[in-house]
Amino acid sequence: MTERKIKWIIGIMGIALAGIIYLQLHSIRRGIKLNTEQFDKNVFAALSNVARRLELNEQKDAVIAINGYSAEEIEKDADEDFSLVDVMKNVIGSQGDKKNIGETLNAFTKEMDNISVEQRVPVAKLESFFRKEMKNNGIKLDYSYGVYSNDKEEFVIYNGHYLIDGSNQRIQKRFSELQKSPYSVYLFGQDKVSPGKLYVLFPQKRNYIRSTLMPFIVAAILFTGIIMSIFSYTIFVILRQKKVSEMKTDFMNNMTHEFKTPIATISLAADSMTNPSIINNPEKIERFAKIIKQENQRMHKQVEQVLNSARWEKKEVQINLEPVDLHQIIERAVQNISLQVEQKGGEIVMSLDATHTLLSVDKTHISNIIHNLLDNANKYTPKNPKISVLTRNVNRGIEVVIEDNGIGIGREGKKHIFEKFYRVHTGNRHDVKGFGLGLSYVKTIIELHGGRISVESELGKGSKFILLFPKKK
Repeated sequence: MTERKIKWIIGIMGIALAGIIYLQLHSIRRGIKLNTEQFDKNVFAALSNVARRLELNEQKDAVIAINGYSAEEIEKDADEDFSLVDVMKNVIGSQGDKKNIGETLNAFTKEMDNISVEQRVPVAKLESFFRKEMKNNGIKLDYSYGVYSNDKEEFVIYNGHYLIDGSNQRIQKRFSELQKSPYSVYLFGQDKVSPGKLYVLFPQKRNYIRSTLMPFIVAAILFTGIIMSIFSYTIFVILRQKKVSEMKTDFMNNMTHEFKTPIATISLAADSMTNPSIINNPEKIERFAKIIKQENQRMHKQVEQVLNSARWEKKEVQINLEPVDLHQIIERAVQNISLQVEQKGGEIVMSLDATHTLLSVDKTHISNIIHNLLDNANKYTPKNPKISVLTRNVNRGIEVVIEDNGIGIGREGKKHIFEKFYRVHTGNRHDVKGFGLGLSYVKTIIELHGGRISVESELGKGSKFILLFPKKK
């Protein structure tokens, strides 16, 4: 898959994910708005019914007081929705006293104008009306309520209690939030001027509205998180597969190049051996035969390295532990690579400062990884290589540090150099031979021995590989 296609896929998936998140946020906001509107509607309906009940209660008491009728007689002829006019028509009018209805109403209204609002509101019934109406309208949220006197310009009833004059002035600030509440209705609207207002406040309204949508919000967050996780994982897999594909392509190119040279050499040597001028020359025949044998061994090692890479990855390498002096392994590896380093005008410096260097390790594999690191230090230093090998004791065991002055490794390269088939030099560049298997093998072997490997490097400033061999496996 090309990089352009990957960018298109990421862009389209990103737009789709952003659209899903936007729609969910829009749905949540819409749900909050609708629930708020329905809550407000229920609250105003409850407040209006409470105010209406107070008016009806006052009218019933007035009929009883003015005309001397009992509450039982009025309840018999009128239901909860009666008005004073209806009662006067039903009760007084039925007894031939219709002329007195207007006079009674006027007298009742004038009399009520001179009574304060707290005297007109019975707190016990107000509390009962509130509970009943809140229940009828499905409002289960905690609330506080109060009756505000327009004449006194202060609250006179709060949560079912009358407020005492004088002390009320000192605590009036406590009701500022209640007075700012959007939920209020005028009391005794039949009067020319309403004597007060009824307020109700819901301190936990916002949390309550959100809680009604909480299952939807949790589900939206959960499913969005799942989609984002799958999206991120998909992008990760795509990018990783692209990198693996590029590494395999590089590996095939490198392998083809590595095999091409010995095959060409073997072919040339074989053709030379069949030349009539050489076929009778035993010395030249022997020389070409050795060349063919050496190139064949070289190809055999390369094939074995590729075949063994699967076992390295699965950590199925056979480890044969035996007491080995680590310094002896290092000295022998340095001796083997020294000639190649000197041919490039370089040198290897050893500072073997560690003590108690006898370890229980696999001699062959440890020799191989030391040789691989020294060989890399030489190969990746174009000219005049200066390689240092240092050993030192640390708390957890022995450290081996191999440092060079080569081309170095960039930040991105350091993330992948221990991965199989990865090479800093890729594509059609073949200035440094190899399959990208060496450092993968080194990491596998050192970890199988209970140790670890790390690298410090900058482009153009060389590299430093640090190996830790633990005291005990």
